[in-house]
Amino acid sequence: MPLSTLKVVPNDAPAPQSMPAWVPRAIALLWIGFLGTFVARALWSRLAGFFVLLLISLFLALAIEPGTNRLARRGMSRGLATIIILAAVAVVIAGFATVMGALVADQASQLSDNRDQYVTDVVGFLNDNFGANLDAAEIVDSLDDPNGPVREFLNSQADRAVQLGVSAFSTLFQTFSILLFTFYLAADGPRLRRTICRWLKPSRQRVVLDVWELAVEKTGGYLSSRAILAVVSSFLHWIAFQAIGTPAPIALAIWVGVISQFLPVIGIYVAGVLPLLLTVVESPIKALFVLGFIVVYQQIENFLIAPKITAQTMELHAGVAFASAIVGGAVLGPTGAILGLPAAAVMQGFLSSVGHRYEVVDDTDLDAE
Repeated sequence: MPLSTLKVVPNDAPAPQSMPAWVPRAIALLWIGFLGTFVARALWSRLAGFFVLLLISLFLALAIEPGTNRLARRGMSRGLATIIILAAVAVVIAGFATVMGALVADQASQLSDNRDQYVTDVVGFLNDNFGANLDAAEIVDSLDDPNGPVREFLNSQADRAVQLGVSAFSTLFQTFSILLFTFYLAADGPRLRRTICRWLKPSRQRVVLDVWELAVEKTGGYLSSRAILAVVSSFLHWIAFQAIGTPAPIALAIWVGVISQFLPVIGIYVAGVLPLLLTVVESPIKALFVLGFIVVYQQIENFLIAPKITAQTMELHAGVAFASAIVGGAVLGPTGAILGLPAAAVMQGFLSSVGHRYEVVDDTDLDAE
């Protein structure tokens, strides 16, 4: 080879650059994160219902743990104490459902027997007060017409009977699962706490135990406040419904009291539909009085009754309670709306127990109440 074709490389020329050592690791971590996220989303889509059931069970276990502890301190085993409390809760719920089912069945039977009279009364009320020009006889004939819109609607809903049966079976299975998980969480509560604490340092163990105790206190306070408000609401609505002359005033008052308290945000609207429907078919004027009382009582409860009761059982600002119900409902639906209040109370109590507090500076605006 001719010497002229040779290239002389200086000694100080830079060596060829190689790939940095962190690049392969970064690529591997990126793919692992992507695949992990994909697997987590797939698992969540399949197990979301299970986690909701577990969350409800934990809420119930925290709610009944004070009663379980009292019975256990009297010498009863925790398993038997939990069974007794769950059985009492089941009896109350079953009794409430039975009373309301009998009420709806009785009113439906009366509506069917006196259908023509109800239609005539409602049409007369609409014609006299709202200037409508309806014919009661024509409406009754359309109800009896086998090819009319009412019969067609009823026939179209017949296929949903099987779906309702499947939904009822699924609801029963979910209820049984919730009760089973609740039993294990409440009966083995101390053992579960010990198992968790064994994996933590002593300082962390105290935090876990304090948060658990706070959760039990706030959850019990939430249920206590709801129960007290439900009793007060049921009693006052019973007096009002009795004075107005609504059908089955006791059953309707219990319905309004329970549903309005244990279904946050929209509970009062759901609860008020049934007494309005049952009253309007008998007397639209009475229905207006029922609606007026429900609206007025709700305002009195929000500003006078509820703050005093919740201040004793669950210290939670009204704005925080409202926001927690909305956020919980947006995340988990009606279940989240119910669980949002005790969760917010636990978080508020935990945050108030950590951190340092300082004296507030003197200011006329801060001192003004």
